Amino acid sequence: MYSDEFGKLWQRLSKELKSQMESGLAPTLTEGQLGVLELLNLNDRMKPSDLIEHLSTTPAAVTTLLDRMEKNELIVRERDEKDRRIVWVNVTDKGKAERERGIVVREQLLDTYLSRVSAHNQKLLIYLLGKVAN
Repeated sequence: MYSDEFGKLWQRLSKELKSQMESGLAPTLTEGQLGVLELLNLNDRMKPSDLIEHLSTTPAAVTTLLDRMEKNELIVRERDEKDRRIVWVNVTDKGKAERERGIVVREQLLDTYLSRVSAHNQKLLIYLLGKVAN
């Protein structure tokens, strides 16, 4: 009934949000990198293989993402002291600062969108999206 209209609005909104997030985070961070920094913040340190399930991507894509992040000094990879086969991904001070900046960029962007409707309708929208998501 409303699925076509919902789909079109969702696609347009998703595309707009992604584009605005990428430009707000540039030039030092991408939305995907922000997600990795947030995961690492929750888990202190992680193995690259642990990131795969959270990012729903391939090992090669995770390696490429981490390579770029390491080149930009957002993370460091360190071998485990007891088992040299294990590599740990840790966030640098620059990565922590960029994560904080990225969170602010996202909050400001989402606040801009949400401010288009009343506080009551914001709560309703969040409630309804929660219903759709679950």
